[in-house]
Amino acid sequence: MPNFPFTAIVGQEDLKTSVLLAVIDPAIGGVLVTGHRGTAKSTAVRALAELLPEMKVVAGCPYNCDPVRPAAECPHCSTGKPRKARTRSVPVIDLPLGATEDRVVGSVDIERALVDGVQAFSPGLLASANRGFLYIDEVNLLEDHLVDLLLDVAASGVNVVEREGLSVRHPARFVLVGSGNPEEGDLRPQLLDRFGLHARIRTLHDVDARVEIVRRRLAFESDPVAFAAQYAREQGKLRKRLATAIARREQVALGDDALQLAAQLCDRLGIDGHRGELALSRAAVALAAYDGVKKATAAQVAAVAPLALAHRLRKDPLEPAADDERVKRVLAEALA
Repeated sequence: MPNFPFTAIVGQEDLKTSVLLAVIDPAIGGVLVTGHRGTAKSTAVRALAELLPEMKVVAGCPYNCDPVRPAAECPHCSTGKPRKARTRSVPVIDLPLGATEDRVVGSVDIERALVDGVQAFSPGLLASANRGFLYIDEVNLLEDHLVDLLLDVAASGVNVVEREGLSVRHPARFVLVGSGNPEEGDLRPQLLDRFGLHARIRTLHDVDARVEIVRRRLAFESDPVAFAAQYAREQGKLRKRLATAIARREQVALGDDALQLAAQLCDRLGIDGHRGELALSRAAVALAAYDGVKKATAAQVAAVAPLALAHRLRKDPLEPAADDERVKRVLAEALA
């Protein structure tokens, strides 16, 4: 059964913009989507898979290595054997909330150890997600030890597994996409800071939009194939636009006014470290590539500032405004 089409999602522009920018430039650092239940968070992420351009991988490699530049840490491609290439879709891997550590990082293949008498490694979800996307629904409810593990791998891009005397290193570079309802639990600050963009999703209060949401969802559930066919042309246009933006991104320059505004915003908002400026600058360049312009300016920085900075603010119990509203207020002052 096809997924609900990305282009059929009503409203939620912050959500759609965030995931598209992460596709254009994975170096932005992933996307966190939080909001009320039933606001298309997981629907948008799963629909993303059908928009991603295909990529070339080494045939038979469980880590999806690039045939031209295989990872030095790959135990499969570093053997020196001839490499054959094949084409596949970019992986979008679900990390279930109840997944065990062995399922995530990989484990020793007990069956081969017993039958063949050799130590063999069975790759986990992190191996499958290399060069793709790792999606965690209800990320705020993830167990602490898995959060620590993901932080280590996300920072290094390498997964190290040591089990039963077996030590394996393999590439694990992925875009982390998480979703959750903040009413069910807070996200640890260490993990929150790892997300480049944070889209806050709110229930729509426009009656016409709510009617259209229900109408489209019922039509999809009634006949998913026919519903997806109605949006095939729009999906094709967006897929082509994304591919063009990905190819164009490296040629897009970051204007001095954009960099100046990014640094000014982070300074005025009291954001610790420099991940804020980096995420903001990369997102602005990705947006410029998506818009088809050659230079990212202050306009692109202003457009993505709430997505890149709101989740990095220090908590102020005396501040009545929401985090994204605080960013918009300081942005308006900087541009005045």
